[in-house]
Amino acid sequence: MIWWFWILLGLLLAAIELSTPGGFFFIFFAVAALLVGTLELLHILESDALQWGLFSVLSLVCLAFFRKPLLERMNRETRSEAVDSLVGELAVATSTMGPGDHGRAEVRGAAWTVRNVDAAPVAAGERCRVVAVSGGLELDIRSERSR
Repeated sequence: MIWWFWILLGLLLAAIELSTPGGFFFIFFAVAALLVGTLELLHILESDALQWGLFSVLSLVCLAFFRKPLLERMNRETRSEAVDSLVGELAVATSTMGPGDHGRAEVRGAAWTVRNVDAAPVAAGERCRVVAVSGGLELDIRSERSR
């Protein structure tokens, strides 16, 4: 194949990756296409079968070795900043909860599953404070009146 075909394919795949939400699939194929295009430009790869074979192998190897660590790094930074910053925020209970019970509360305009860690019950509509994040998806709250 002609070298500029591979470069064009690589740029097209990179554009597709940029326009899709965070899956990190196409970028590895884009890198492989750009590398094969560069090697063809330098006249290192002459055979079409060798070019397609190298493209396939490079794409799958990069996908297998780099996708999971890249996704973990991206998700870890996003999750830790967003959820951990909720500690100390004001929460309004949307359901009545006894001590140790689970329920729902609104924090920053979003509904969350919460657990009442206070010794007193929390009534619906009562103001509370987020005291901890449990497991990333559940918040521990304590009533404002117990302060």
